[in-house]
Amino acid sequence: MKKISAARIAFLIAAPLFCATHAYATDKSDKSLLKRAVDEAIRPVMEENGVPGMAVAVTAQGRRYLFNYGLASKESGQKVTDGTLFEIGSISKTFTATLASYAETRGTLSLSDKASKYLPALAGSSFDKISLLDLGTYTAGGLPLQFPDSVTDQQSMIAYFKTWRPNYPAGTHRVYSNPSIGLFGYLAAESMGEPFDDLMEKKLFPELGLTRTHIRVPEERMQDYAHGHTKDGKRVRVTPGVLGSEAYGVKTTAADLIRFVEANMNGAGSDVDLKRAIAATHTGYFKVGEMTQGLGWEMYPYPTQLEALLAGNSTQVSQKPNKVTRLDPPLAPQENVLINKTGSTRGFGAYAAFVPAKNIGIVILANKVYPIPARVKAAYHILKALDDELAAAAAR
Repeated sequence: MKKISAARIAFLIAAPLFCATHAYATDKSDKSLLKRAVDEAIRPVMEENGVPGMAVAVTAQGRRYLFNYGLASKESGQKVTDGTLFEIGSISKTFTATLASYAETRGTLSLSDKASKYLPALAGSSFDKISLLDLGTYTAGGLPLQFPDSVTDQQSMIAYFKTWRPNYPAGTHRVYSNPSIGLFGYLAAESMGEPFDDLMEKKLFPELGLTRTHIRVPEERMQDYAHGHTKDGKRVRVTPGVLGSEAYGVKTTAADLIRFVEANMNGAGSDVDLKRAIAATHTGYFKVGEMTQGLGWEMYPYPTQLEALLAGNSTQVSQKPNKVTRLDPPLAPQENVLINKTGSTRGFGAYAAFVPAKNIGIVILANKVYPIPARVKAAYHILKALDDELAAAAAR
């Protein structure tokens, strides 16, 4: 991946808010500079991986920039626009973590509580010794990446959890798991006395100002829902599964997701409890190599080396057990960190990253699943170019 020069996006920091797809009419030189910078990172990814369409959003010093590429649907020829909805896969976990953290700030749960407290059917099971924090940080003891095929509804889910036995003592190993954080979100909703989907769509999303973010895409928005594509090019959208809403169920636009990133850097809305909850998701609980595990989010000291970022997002970390170092006391939210999360479904690939101390962030959404290293590298180079320009501007 070619490194993007800071000079090519120097104007980003000073330019007014605009969308790269339609707001350049008054300044062709700005259009050329900005488009070239992001093109250098994104177009090779699309070409090398056969990605039909992508949407990129960048935030820098409180200004947002949107870039749309290619097709939302190859069959119809519909282009990616500011309103195109993408599946964001496991980036959904950061919303789930926010809801659970919000429940704690509201006093309906404590992360130190045992999981069985909020689901009496699990009393007498292994979950009498597993905390909500263990579930939210994938350290419950080895819950698998996915449920077995036999888990098809709430009844079979409960039966599975009741008979499940951990491979490791809680809090000693990180095993990335949809059932783990899925149960975390489910129990958070139980503590608040409302269904998870309703809490997200009627409370959390509106409070964050996310008007185009959904668990269940409304019929009137289906025309904006991009068609995903598998690695071999087959058209697909996510099939809802047990705890799917909690683990990988969010569909959103690049514009809405970058707004969520901004909320994570600067707070959002008038709900003080929600602002505190968002900040608390950046608390560090465990370390795996240079990566610190928060609630949903994963963090690295900044400046961050690309190699460390790739290692933290590797299959070694996401698909294998990793012994953790517990941070005791937990690490309070830091500003000088890079915070990120990847997300994939069968037909979509997503990535979000931001640096609170620099007030810069990026989201990259695609309607084809493609390698995580390609996402990380593209985002890293754009963020580094932004940071380089900020440093140069400060020195002038």
